Amino acid sequence: MLISLIVLSLFYAFLNGYRDSSSILAGVIASRAMNPRIALYFIGVADLIAPFLFGLAVARSIATGLIDTSAVELSAITLGMASAVIWSLFSWWRGIPSSSTHAMIGGLLGAALIMHGPKTILTSGLLNIILPLLLAPVVAFILSLLLMKFFYVIFYSATPKINVLFQHSQIVTMVLLALANSSNDAQKSMGAIALGLVLAGRMPSFAVPSWVLISCTVALALGGSIGDWRQIRNLGGRIYRIRPMNALDSQVTSIALISVASILGIPVSTPHIISSAIVGSGVAERINKIRWRVVSEMVTSWLVTIPATGIFSCLIYFAVMEFLKISTIF
Repeated sequence: MLISLIVLSLFYAFLNGYRDSSSILAGVIASRAMNPRIALYFIGVADLIAPFLFGLAVARSIATGLIDTSAVELSAITLGMASAVIWSLFSWWRGIPSSSTHAMIGGLLGAALIMHGPKTILTSGLLNIILPLLLAPVVAFILSLLLMKFFYVIFYSATPKINVLFQHSQIVTMVLLALANSSNDAQKSMGAIALGLVLAGRMPSFAVPSWVLISCTVALALGGSIGDWRQIRNLGGRIYRIRPMNALDSQVTSIALISVASILGIPVSTPHIISSAIVGSGVAERINKIRWRVVSEMVTSWLVTIPATGIFSCLIYFAVMEFLKISTIF
C-alpha cells in the first residue's frame, strides 16, 4: 500500500508539472516573448530549484491540516491520491482546465469520509485550506485589475516600443512564476508521501525525508519541462488576445500571490490564479474584451473538481469492495 501511494504521488507530481506549465507559459506564448521549447526548459530548471529554497509549510498543511491523521488509515490516503490521478488524467483527456490541487483535496476528503466518516475531517482544515483555495482566484482577479490600471498610469505616454521591454521582462517573471509554482506544488506530493510514511509506521511524526523531497521535485520538473501543449494554446488565446503588458501584469500578480501562499503554508491552484489574473488584466482594459463563455466554462470546471474527485474516491472504494467480495466467493 505504501509503495502504491508513493508511485501515485510521484505520478501526480508529474501530471501537476505537466499541466501547470501551460498556465505559466500562457502569457509568454501569447505575447511571443520567448521560444516555447526553451521556456519549458527554463520552467523545468526552476521546478528543480524552488523546493530547496522555500520551507515545507504547504507539505505540513496537506499532511496534518486537513484530515485527523490519528483516525485514518494508509489505504484512505492511497485511495484519495488514486482519485486525484484518475481525475487529472480524465480532465486532461477531455481538455478540461481543472486543478490538480482541487483534485487532491477532493480525493483525500472523499476517501476519508467514505472510509472513516465525517469525524476525520478537521473543521479548521476546511477553513484554513479550502477557503483560501477558493478565494485565491478572486484576489488574483482584483490585484491584476488594479496593477493593470497602475501600469496605464505609469506608461500612459509610452510608445509601442515599450512592448519590447515588457517581452524581455517576461523572461524574468516567467522564471520567478515557475519558482513560485514549484514552491507550492511540489510540496503537495511530499505531504502525501510523508503522511503515508507516518501511517505506515516508518516515521514517528511528520517530516519530509531527503529522498521524498528530491523525487517529488524531479517528477514535477519532468512534467514541467514537457508541457501540455493543448492547454498552452487554449489558455494563451481563448480568453482574449493577450498583449505583452497583460502577460506581465498577470505574471507579477501570480508570483506575489503564490509566493505568499507558499510561505504561509496555503496550498493554492496555479492555473486558477494565473487564469484569474489574465481575466483581471483584460477587464482593466475593457470588459467586452473577454470571451465570457470561455471564462464561465473554466469557472464551472473549477467548482466541480472537488465534489467530482470526492465522488471518484467513493466509486473506487465501492469497486474495490465489490472486487474483494467476488474474489472471496471464488
